Amino acid sequence: MRKTILLIHTGGTISMAMSAEGAVMPNKENPLMKESNKLNDLANIIEMEAFNLPSPHITPNEMLRLRNLIMEKVSATQIDGVVITHGTDTLEETAYFLELTTNLHIPIVLTGAMRSSNEIGADGIYNLVEAVRVTVDDEACDKGVLVVMNDEVHLAVNTTKTSTSSVNTFQSPQYGPIGLITKKRILFHHAPIRRHYVDVLSLSKRVAMLKVYAGMEVDLLDVVLACQYDGVVLEGLGQGNVPPAVVKGIESLLERGIPVVLVSRCFNGIAEGVYGYDGGGKMLEDLGALFATGINGQKARLKLLIGLNKVGAPLNLKEFFL
Repeated sequence: MRKTILLIHTGGTISMAMSAEGAVMPNKENPLMKESNKLNDLANIIEMEAFNLPSPHITPNEMLRLRNLIMEKVSATQIDGVVITHGTDTLEETAYFLELTTNLHIPIVLTGAMRSSNEIGADGIYNLVEAVRVTVDDEACDKGVLVVMNDEVHLAVNTTKTSTSSVNTFQSPQYGPIGLITKKRILFHHAPIRRHYVDVLSLSKRVAMLKVYAGMEVDLLDVVLACQYDGVVLEGLGQGNVPPAVVKGIESLLERGIPVVLVSRCFNGIAEGVYGYDGGGKMLEDLGALFATGINGQKARLKLLIGLNKVGAPLNLKEFFL
């Protein structure tokens, strides 16, 4: 049976062009809107533009708009899957936001490009076709939000941009892709064990994120407190450790009921409370700091933001971050 796919454009390099001076710039009209004929052999395409923004301009508010648009369209029309074109700088964050705030059986697939539409070797149309191919594949259902780039399928929860310019930029450190794309088929080889869903209507709470470094001082956390953030994520050293000077700032935040979440600034491994020295992860855990399992800093920030903005009864954040 022929499937119907909702194709949503949001802007990014995939919709841009390089000028004569060598600057990659947004187009007044998204060139992808003229390419849907290349997809008609794969599915019935319902195409629309949510917004046309470079991905550094996208905030969680746009992510929430996108989520609401998807839920509205899926409830009103028979949709078998959703494909979203997006700039790569924040693609992983939008993908993870949608992973946490949608609970659909149908696949939601994000894709983008590392080369603009008029550059030699432009990869946008190719990635878009591959994304639609994945979305119409029956095995793509119930796997959560996916990212399709460069002949690979990645889970939103795992993937991250690893290169500033390579077309192979999206990788899933430690886990690898969950599927490969060939000219003839989509080959899935594993699937997520569990997923989280949180109902959000607005994003009134604010969450800061800081990278921890050798010799870091406490005044940065004092600023977080003074600016009245509702939570903070720290990209800690190693398994989630901080310099001793930072501990007092963490204590001040926790005493005021402001959650502090630790991740590691390392690509691989899991942050957890192991070291008991001053500033060690075990000490921070005993103070009440939380550890995010298996996600990077930018995703932990979104997870805490979504958790704090949940509709209804508050989440148990400790269980939420396991």
